[in-house]
Amino acid sequence: MAQPLNIGMIGYGFMGRTHSNAYRKVGHFFDLEYQPVLKAVCARSEDKVQAFADNWGYESIETDWRTLVARDDIDAVDICVPNNLHHEIAIACAQAGKMVLCEKPLSMNAAEGEEMCQAVEEAGVANTVWYNYRRVPAVTLAKNLIDEGRLGRIFHYRAQFLQDWTISSDLPQGGEALWRLDAAAAGSGVTGDLLAHCIDTAIWLNGGIDSVTAMTETFIKERVHQETGEVTPVHIDDACTFMGRFSNGSLALFESTRYARGHKALYTLEINGEHASIRWDLHDLHRLEYFDHRDDSLVRGWRNIHVTDTDMPYMDKWWVPGLQIGYEHTFVHQVADFLEGLASGEAASPTFRDALETQKVCDAVLASADSGSWVDVSQD
Repeated sequence: MAQPLNIGMIGYGFMGRTHSNAYRKVGHFFDLEYQPVLKAVCARSEDKVQAFADNWGYESIETDWRTLVARDDIDAVDICVPNNLHHEIAIACAQAGKMVLCEKPLSMNAAEGEEMCQAVEEAGVANTVWYNYRRVPAVTLAKNLIDEGRLGRIFHYRAQFLQDWTISSDLPQGGEALWRLDAAAAGSGVTGDLLAHCIDTAIWLNGGIDSVTAMTETFIKERVHQETGEVTPVHIDDACTFMGRFSNGSLALFESTRYARGHKALYTLEINGEHASIRWDLHDLHRLEYFDHRDDSLVRGWRNIHVTDTDMPYMDKWWVPGLQIGYEHTFVHQVADFLEGLASGEAASPTFRDALETQKVCDAVLASADSGSWVDVSQD
């Protein structure tokens, strides 16, 4: 019988829902030594957090995260709050001996992230950051193909993450729902929100990024702040484009914006190698496109791989071949990998230390956009 692992969730928004769903589902599809138990959820609004707890089956609630962290019946804390709160909560969790699962990005900046890494490492507690796109079966398959050498030497890595939800100037900033538009809570705009996903995937697939040159734009300079009712300057980046060089010599091109009308969440990546290329699109997330120049010229072309067979990553845990899974399953996979890491003693990636590398790139991107010059990514 699986050993219970008591989860304390801090936050009840979009990510709180996705993580709660993953905890509830994982034991039905993966044979694991640990079974998550929804022990407690915490948020400032007692009425709202009680409704969340009732809906998802949490046994209890708290309205102060410090109380939740101090509870003896909590084994692991899941941090699903705005970015400016990650640092303090994660360090408190580590000092209390709790495992920590933190939403992305790891921190507001690399300096905070380093302190978080040191805290969990000194405490010896298991930790991970929810970069869930690593767990899309098609993206994991891409990783396997690259690691097998099928692409050969990598020349180019391109990624885009396009949205359109902040175009209206009537949209306020700040508050419970729109904290991502408030630099004091988010740290940055699309760089830390969307490009962080792209960068994490890129580092995982293609190795570290050494240097970048970037530009950002804030299209709407002022917005009403929900907490004060006053019109205040907007300090987050609405759009960011950057070029870079990977440690393996390949070139990087990344673009993200919340001003691409017609795109709600278009995350795409393409990798071009000496022998082959791959493409992936979040809107068709169960498919991986693959081109191999070594094929006979009469049949050479882009092929569309439907990632549903049981010999493909994660798919043996789900349905029969031909039936696809979706976005929410990536979080189930991350929970499963985290729990398997607890059982084996091998930490599931990305750990805090892994996620710090993404944070360093984000910092370099923002510094480059500010200075207008190439910036080396910190190797400290």
